[in-house]
Amino acid sequence: MANYLFIYHGGGMPETQEEGEKAMAQWMAWFGELGDAVVDGGNPVGKSSTVSANGVTGDGGANPTSGYTVVRAASQEAACELAKGCPMVVDGSGSVEVAEIIEM
Repeated sequence: MANYLFIYHGGGMPETQEEGEKAMAQWMAWFGELGDAVVDGGNPVGKSSTVSANGVTGDGGANPTSGYTVVRAASQEAACELAKGCPMVVDGSGSVEVAEIIEM
């Protein structure tokens, strides 16, 4: 079993307390379904900066990251299957990038 990084793109901040509570319930239900596969539930993230040889840009990049989670799965394909249940994927408001974490 390997660890995989789920990198969330999209979604948005709830506009009301009720929307926030509904979104949190959806995420907690999904994490409940994932069970022991969740290694680190992660967090939302703020707007990113990109550092390159050409300098620093603060525009969030081409596909801004909105959060992350670390899960354990038997394969890349299995991790992708887990990601399909993400609330942002289910409601169409975002996507999940899945990458294996290579232990060094």
